[in-house]
Amino acid sequence: MLRGGVKFPTGGKAAAVPTSPQADKAEPVRFRRRRYSPDGRSKHEQQRLFCCRFPTPPKRGCFYVPGINNISGGNKVKQHHVVKEMVMMAMLAAVSIVLVNMIRFPIFPSAPFLEYDMADVPILIGTFIFGPLSGLVLTVVVSVIQGLTVSAGSGWVGIIMHIIATGTFVVVAGTIFRMKYNRFGAVLGFACGSLAMTLMMIPLNLIFTVYFLGVSRDVVVSMLFPIIIPFNLIKAGANSVITFSVYKAVERIIWFYNAGMHAYRNKA
Repeated sequence: MLRGGVKFPTGGKAAAVPTSPQADKAEPVRFRRRRYSPDGRSKHEQQRLFCCRFPTPPKRGCFYVPGINNISGGNKVKQHHVVKEMVMMAMLAAVSIVLVNMIRFPIFPSAPFLEYDMADVPILIGTFIFGPLSGLVLTVVVSVIQGLTVSAGSGWVGIIMHIIATGTFVVVAGTIFRMKYNRFGAVLGFACGSLAMTLMMIPLNLIFTVYFLGVSRDVVVSMLFPIIIPFNLIKAGANSVITFSVYKAVERIIWFYNAGMHAYRNKA
């Protein structure tokens, strides 16, 4: 017994509070300036549930490698995912070599050694899916295979120039896309990557093209503005447009791939 004659139960089952039909049909309390879904969840709860179901890229300043960043659990699950990622990268490398065999032609007749090809399109797709580091590894693999098979005439000069040029492109574009994971980030990454690749090719041509063609440096300097710089801008711009056009379709496949991997992780 407390002051005022109020009693508190010390045990047993409490009596059920009687409710009315009007109370059962009452709307739940909703706060102002907060979005709710039809099932009553707030926007924050929906995002939290979606992020738990499907792995999403990290926030600013991180390289996104699905096989490392988003897989938790035992070593069996991690090894399975890494193997699956390596298989997908090998398929992209094979597609890149096939595209070089099918589509390859010079843009400027006065410089037939400068040929356009679509080898960078699968490399850029792999960069956007797996991150800049994986894109750089994919660039090295494709450049070595292409230099030893399709473009054997260019020798080691072509391999080095391809690695540096495309590597600069994928690192710049992939890093910007991971920092701004949206359509604007993709466009900005393509634009900055194309510009960085074009600027990088100026000193490379002054060093390696002189050796490859066996001409003086003045001849290469005279080819910079009318031929070399426009060629690199056209090549990088065309590959960027093609990659931007087909990436959404590839992204859907990767979405199902991540969903399947999540189901495998729960099963394991």
